[in-house]
Amino acid sequence: MPELPDVTVYVEAIADRVKGEPLLGVRVASPFVVRTFDPPLSAAAGLRVLELRRLGKRIVFALEKGLFLVVHLMISGRFRWDDATSAKIPGKVGLAAFDFPRGTLLLTEAATKKRASIHLVRSLDEFQRGGIEPLEATREEFEKALRSENHTLKRSLTDPRLFSGIGNAYSDEILHRARLSPAQLTQKLSADEVGRLHEATRTVLMEWTDRLRADARGGFPEKVTAFRPEMAVHGKYKQPCPVCGTSVQRIAYADNETNYCPRCQTGGKLLSDRSLARLLHDDWPRTIEELEERFPAGRKR
Repeated sequence: MPELPDVTVYVEAIADRVKGEPLLGVRVASPFVVRTFDPPLSAAAGLRVLELRRLGKRIVFALEKGLFLVVHLMISGRFRWDDATSAKIPGKVGLAAFDFPRGTLLLTEAATKKRASIHLVRSLDEFQRGGIEPLEATREEFEKALRSENHTLKRSLTDPRLFSGIGNAYSDEILHRARLSPAQLTQKLSADEVGRLHEATRTVLMEWTDRLRADARGGFPEKVTAFRPEMAVHGKYKQPCPVCGTSVQRIAYADNETNYCPRCQTGGKLLSDRSLARLLHDDWPRTIEELEERFPAGRKR
C-alpha cells in the first residue's frame, strides 16, 4: 500500500499537472470504485482543482464549490499519467480516468479484489482518523501519541488514529533504524528509546520521500511499490541485514508480515506469530543462535 512518502510524491506530481485546471470529467470503468452518490460524481465536472493534499494515505483533490474528491489507493491501486486528453482506460486493471485539459490521470488496480475507492464529498470529517503528522510532530507530541495506548510498536506506528500515513513497509524500516523490536510495548519504552524512535521516524520518512522524488526526476512516479531493493528489512526475509549481516526474519499474520533483524532489534531473540507458537511450542527457536544451529547456511528451512 502506498504510504506517506509514496503518496506525497504522487500528490506533488499530480499537482504539477492539474492544480488550477478544470476537471473536465470522470470516466468510470468499474462502478464499485465509486463509494458515494450524493453529490453525484458528475457534479465535479468543470470544477477547478484548487489544491492537492495528502490525508493519511488518501489523496484529496480540493475542488471549487467546496467539494472534495478523495481517492484511496488501498493495497494495489496506482495512478498513471497520460498526456493525451481522454486517454483510454486500460483493460482489466483500469478503474477510472480523470480528464484534464493537459492530459488524463488514470486510476488502476492490479488485484482480483478491488479495494481502491473514490469519494466525492462536501466535508473531509469522515476521513479524519486523528493521527498526528509524524514529520510535523515534536518529540513531546510524538511520545504522547505513542504512549496513549499500550500496544506493540508495530501496531502503534501503523495505527492511523495515532500516526498519519505510516504502514507496513515503512514501520519495518523505522523500527530497524531505531533498533527496536516490533513486539515491544509502547508504555515500556525508555525515554532514550522514544527519542530514537522519533528521530528514526522522521529520518526514514524524509529520506524515502527525497529518494522517490529523485527517482521520478520531475516526471510522473512509476513503479510505486512497497518492496524496494534499497530497503533494509522490509521484504528481505532470509536476506542479510545491511548493518550486521544476520538473516532478516519475519512474522506473518493475515495479509501482512513484519520484517526485522533479530540481532539489531530483539537482542538475538526470534519472534513467533501465534499460529506458529501454538504449533511448535518448545520447538520454536528462541534466539538467532539457536535458529542458525538448527538451520545452518545452505540448508532449506
